[in-house]
Amino acid sequence: MMDIHKILQKLPHRYPFLMVDRVLEVEKDVRIRALKNVTINEPFFQGHFPTRPVMPGVMMLEALAQTAALLAFETTGSGVDDNSVYYFVGIDGARFKRPVEPGDQLILEVQMDRVKGGIYKFKAQALVDGELAVSADLMCTVRKVA
Repeated sequence: MMDIHKILQKLPHRYPFLMVDRVLEVEKDVRIRALKNVTINEPFFQGHFPTRPVMPGVMMLEALAQTAALLAFETTGSGVDDNSVYYFVGIDGARFKRPVEPGDQLILEVQMDRVKGGIYKFKAQALVDGELAVSADLMCTVRKVA
């Protein structure tokens, strides 16, 4: 398990872009399970949509990518530092199955598929009340910056 303080040590993201509230389970090199509490206070709900707030699909994918980053960092025993950046470099097969609304708890499940040439590939899905909301294959990498 990883609380918000440990998440903040691993990820460079901050409000309003941090999309992971807690890690429930993590198995190095294999999988991670985390959660995002979806609240009406999220800034994107002001415009998406004012009369019927729905979490944008791209934000659900970002939550999954951040969860994947936590798995990668836990696996390597590192985190982002001032000399490196974790990049989301690809997505395949994204499917949205149900809307996510304020008050939902998004359970983020990511499995490591493979690592090759510094590119991590993950199978990811997010559920609400056990029902699939989104699934996708994600690709990410860590790059050193000058």
